Amino acid sequence: MNSRTTVTAGSLRVSDATLYYEVRGSGPLVVLVGAPMHAVSFAPLADLLATDHTVLTTDPRGVNRSALDDPEQDSTPRMRADDLSRLITHLDAGPAAVFGSSGGAVSALALAVDHPALAHTVIAHEAPLNEVLDDREERHAAVEDIVATYASGDVGGAWAKFLKNANIEMPEYDESSDAPTPEAAAQADPQQAADERFWFLHEMRGSTGWKPDIAALRDGPVRVVVGVGEESAGQFCDLTSSALATALGTRPTPFPGGHIAFTEIPGVFASRLREVLRED
Repeated sequence: MNSRTTVTAGSLRVSDATLYYEVRGSGPLVVLVGAPMHAVSFAPLADLLATDHTVLTTDPRGVNRSALDDPEQDSTPRMRADDLSRLITHLDAGPAAVFGSSGGAVSALALAVDHPALAHTVIAHEAPLNEVLDDREERHAAVEDIVATYASGDVGGAWAKFLKNANIEMPEYDESSDAPTPEAAAQADPQQAADERFWFLHEMRGSTGWKPDIAALRDGPVRVVVGVGEESAGQFCDLTSSALATALGTRPTPFPGGHIAFTEIPGVFASRLREVLRED
């Protein structure tokens, strides 16, 4: 993190949860959101944007520091959109430009539908939406199988099925490698294990199964940009992004790298994100 970047952390009480958030910088409001990725994952990108923007990052409900009153409650895109609306209202700095990635892209799209006055631009980066695909029923069935596999205790098997469904080649595990298996990584970090469990059992189904209101997104007041990674060709989120853009009558907007490029190459990613924001 840039040593000159001041981060103000806070919490906001909503009806069924306490939401953790961070604010950096000053200027027009940009919201960076994931699901299940939380504020830590967006910190490098947030620091870069904070030189001329107010940047809001948050842990989505049920993940890391955003605690639910009922830890077994499911998380849906509309719930997370409502959370974002309350955070933006709390800061009194909107309407915002909202960049959401993966499940966070679904949250951002739901915000554009349910709370259009609070966002002038939504950039949906690689939203995993089964409903925009022709093989949606098969995709829904695959998600149910992934969730059931995880619930049975087969963590590695659930990850293998998830990556297969995402059209991401899973590297073979090398027993001589220092890299931990998913099970070992979870055991080493209880919070990571809790976040992983919440994602598989309470978040994945709701995010991938959300049906976007195409008319509201296409004809509403919010500028909707469908983003996709240049290195994601052929992957599930490349297919969903292309299908979503087609339904909206637009084309996908390319971003550098792959699905989590904002964590891997934040400098290059920030430059591209600024370009897209300036196009508004």
